[in-house]
Amino acid sequence: MLWLIVAVLAVRQVAAVLGTPKADRLTDLETWVGPDGVLHVKGSLYDSTQFTGTPFGGLVLKPLTRAAEQALGWGWTFGTLLLVVALGVVAARALPTPVSRRTSLLAAPVAISLLMLSLPVRNTLHLGQTSIIPVLLVLLGCFVAREERAAGALVGLAAALQPTVLLFAPLLWFTGRRRAAVCAGITFAACTALAWAAMADDSYTYWVHHLGGAGLGGPADDLANQSLHGALLRLGAEGPLEIGLFLALGAGVAVLGLRRAVRYAQDGQLLLAVAITGCAAVAVSPTTWQHQLLWVLLAVVGRVGRRASDRYMWPVAVIIVMTLPARMVIPNMGALYPVRDNIVLLAAVAAATVVPFLSRTSEHYRAPIPTDYAPPVPARSRRVPLLPFLRRVLTRPNLLLELMLIRVTYAAYQKVRLAASGGTNTGGRATAEAHGHQIHDIEKFLHIDIEHWVNHTVVKIGWMRDFFDFYYTSFHFVVPLTVLAVLYWRRPVDYRWARASLGFATLLALVGFWLYPLAPPRLMPGLGIIDTVHGVQDFSKPDYGTLTALTNQYAAMPSLHFGWSLWCGLVIAIVAPKWWMKALGLLHPLFTVSAIVTTGNHWVLDAAGGAVVVLAGFGLSYVLMGPRARVAVRAAESSGERPEAVKDRALS
Repeated sequence: MLWLIVAVLAVRQVAAVLGTPKADRLTDLETWVGPDGVLHVKGSLYDSTQFTGTPFGGLVLKPLTRAAEQALGWGWTFGTLLLVVALGVVAARALPTPVSRRTSLLAAPVAISLLMLSLPVRNTLHLGQTSIIPVLLVLLGCFVAREERAAGALVGLAAALQPTVLLFAPLLWFTGRRRAAVCAGITFAACTALAWAAMADDSYTYWVHHLGGAGLGGPADDLANQSLHGALLRLGAEGPLEIGLFLALGAGVAVLGLRRAVRYAQDGQLLLAVAITGCAAVAVSPTTWQHQLLWVLLAVVGRVGRRASDRYMWPVAVIIVMTLPARMVIPNMGALYPVRDNIVLLAAVAAATVVPFLSRTSEHYRAPIPTDYAPPVPARSRRVPLLPFLRRVLTRPNLLLELMLIRVTYAAYQKVRLAASGGTNTGGRATAEAHGHQIHDIEKFLHIDIEHWVNHTVVKIGWMRDFFDFYYTSFHFVVPLTVLAVLYWRRPVDYRWARASLGFATLLALVGFWLYPLAPPRLMPGLGIIDTVHGVQDFSKPDYGTLTALTNQYAAMPSLHFGWSLWCGLVIAIVAPKWWMKALGLLHPLFTVSAIVTTGNHWVLDAAGGAVVVLAGFGLSYVLMGPRARVAVRAAESSGERPEAVKDRALS
């Protein structure tokens, strides 16, 4: 099944590349070998600053120009995919021994799948880059080549294509492979000298004028340059100060990263050592473009955390950072821009310098502190088994992991919600308005079409209009996040149950947005609803509904404004210890349903739809996970079992 997923991802990548208009795909490759490419001209490779490779790279590619031009597209794309497969297989075989049979079967397809999904590989395929080759050469030299001189030659050849890869020579030296280290240095020097002899002017331009490629391929402060040099420029440092900081920080990262890499290599974790060295190379390079960041993904092999529940934190963080755009990971807040703009660099520096990877000699490396689970219960239905990955955990989950998953899930929710209208709010206007008339007719039949009367009544009462406008715009996110935070801190057992129920409800709502785009009352021409929150809409303009490019104005059915508030009310009513807390919690959905109707943002039936998906969310969590863990534990204890026996049975 995993190999089938690999095949599907490969087909998808090929389709994505070849389905892109010819002028927009393989742009870097076209720049090199196209009819007017830099490898065709007789002048300098760096006249246009579009060629970012080393002079040796240009020397190697020039004889291949004609073949590459003929293979532009299918050949280059399939060749890159084969390199990705080879890289994944070598990385899988490099895992620290002993490796279980299950791991040996899963490692290769999982590694290849992650590589296919990663932003560096996707950029490489789209641009037609060669950045996978140095990574593969280093892995071949470290794990496949048995003869020391051959291993060193492979690493040196990789350094000739990507100079900061020369950091692997000290790694080889300090791990006892001194002949390989010497051969790597000699190979790098020979290839560079060969290029200098054949292309003296270009070599001078690259190594002296541009200081190892700095400034080639675009402005050094571009967001795509995920190096310390690029980060310092983005933070406002410039001139001698920036150069001094870069050299000092780069030297610190290189020294500390190499020390850690040597220690883990001696511990038997050579693949982790290679990843740490590569992350240090990412940071210290003058320019590290997005397609050159595969080293960070390899750091996923490190194990972090003594508890089993913490063991997922590091790999999930690396996978998210390396597969999703930074805007999906970090909220769009000005104070967080330095983190968002440098998130891959921060991951690389963290892996190289501070992440506390476990040593193989640690007692927790293979046997982490186990997670406490609630006692198992029989499935609710013979045909619907309990999902093993949704077992009811009794301990508090990792906070950073939770915050990261909540952010990524919400970002995905926003994108799917917008895509439900075809990517634009105006695209689904006719369908959404037709559905609006359907809902209005149903409400007339049921005698619940109160939107116009309520809206115009409240508009005449200033303080009430202001109250509902404030309530609508302010409490939609604050209250659910507050409930989750309180449960996380005070009721971790109930937190997972509540979070899963909310997730199921939101997923069902997305299906509703996709299948039934619906215009809210405020966007229905001729209905006369006053939009008290957003102001008067100009229905004569075709794009009147596009109030923002980040949200789908036609995602009205079901109403998650009411749905999330009902979830809050029910959770508070179930877990709160005091009756007045329960009553106060149930007031929130009451005020919310009043706000969404009075402001013209939802139909009454939208609220009914929100209630349906929330109740279905609680039902799904019960069917797939069983009853709340707290209820199950109390039931087991009341049946006469000792607490120790309950815990032992849960752990078993």
